Amino acid sequence: MKALHMATFTLVLVGALNWGLVGLFNFNLVTALLGGLGLETIAYILVGLSAVYVGVTHMNDCKICSAKKG
Repeated sequence: MKALHMATFTLVLVGALNWGLVGLFNFNLVTALLGGLGLETIAYILVGLSAVYVGVTHMNDCKICSAKKG
Protein backbone atom coordinates (compact mmCIF):
# COMPACT_ATOMS: atom_id res chain seq x y z
CA MET A 1 0.00 0.00 0.00
CA LYS A 2 2.91 2.36 0.57
CA ALA A 3 3.87 2.15 -3.11
CA LEU A 4 0.30 2.99 -4.14
CA HIS A 5 0.24 5.90 -1.71
CA MET A 6 3.56 7.26 -3.00
CA ALA A 7 2.49 6.90 -6.64
CA THR A 8 -0.84 8.65 -6.11
CA PHE A 9 0.70 11.38 -3.98
CA THR A 10 3.33 12.01 -6.66
CA LEU A 11 0.65 12.23 -9.36
CA VAL A 12 -1.35 14.69 -7.26
CA LEU A 13 1.75 16.85 -6.82
CA VAL A 14 2.45 16.75 -10.56
CA GLY A 15 -1.15 17.76 -11.25
CA ALA A 16 -0.99 20.62 -8.77
CA LEU A 17 2.31 21.88 -10.18
CA ASN A 18 0.89 21.67 -13.69
CA TRP A 19 -2.12 23.79 -12.70
CA GLY A 20 0.24 26.29 -11.09
CA LEU A 21 2.23 26.54 -14.31
CA VAL A 22 -0.97 26.94 -16.32
CA GLY A 23 -2.20 29.69 -14.01
CA LEU A 24 1.06 31.60 -13.77
CA PHE A 25 2.59 31.18 -17.21
CA ASN A 26 -0.15 29.65 -19.39
CA PHE A 27 2.22 26.68 -19.86
CA ASN A 28 0.84 23.14 -19.69
CA LEU A 29 3.71 20.81 -18.81
CA VAL A 30 1.63 17.65 -19.35
CA THR A 31 0.74 18.74 -22.87
CA ALA A 32 4.34 19.71 -23.55
CA LEU A 33 5.63 16.31 -22.43
CA LEU A 34 2.84 13.95 -23.51
CA GLY A 35 0.64 15.81 -25.98
CA GLY A 36 2.32 14.45 -29.09
CA LEU A 37 2.19 10.89 -27.80
CA GLY A 38 -1.56 10.78 -27.22
CA LEU A 39 -1.05 10.03 -23.52
CA GLU A 40 -2.25 13.38 -22.20
CA THR A 41 -5.80 12.20 -21.50
CA ILE A 42 -4.54 9.12 -19.66
CA ALA A 43 -2.27 11.31 -17.53
CA TYR A 44 -5.19 13.56 -16.57
CA ILE A 45 -7.36 10.56 -15.69
CA LEU A 46 -4.60 9.11 -13.50
CA VAL A 47 -4.10 12.44 -11.74
CA GLY A 48 -7.84 12.73 -11.09
CA LEU A 49 -8.11 9.17 -9.76
CA SER A 50 -5.06 9.79 -7.60
CA ALA A 51 -6.67 12.88 -6.10
CA VAL A 52 -9.76 10.85 -5.21
CA TYR A 53 -7.61 8.12 -3.64
CA VAL A 54 -5.53 10.60 -1.62
CA GLY A 55 -8.69 12.39 -0.48
CA VAL A 56 -10.40 9.18 0.63
CA THR A 57 -7.38 7.71 2.42
CA HIS A 58 -6.02 10.95 3.87
CA MET A 59 -7.25 10.46 7.42
CA ASN A 60 -5.49 7.10 7.71
CA ASP A 61 -2.24 8.20 6.06
CA CYS A 62 -1.74 11.62 7.64
CA LYS A 63 -0.02 11.50 11.03
CA ILE A 64 -1.55 14.80 12.13
CA CYS A 65 -5.11 13.94 11.08
CA SER A 66 -4.98 10.40 12.44
CA ALA A 67 -3.80 11.77 15.81
CA LYS A 68 -6.84 14.07 15.95
CA LYS A 69 -9.17 11.20 15.09
CA GLY A 70 -8.34 9.16 18.17
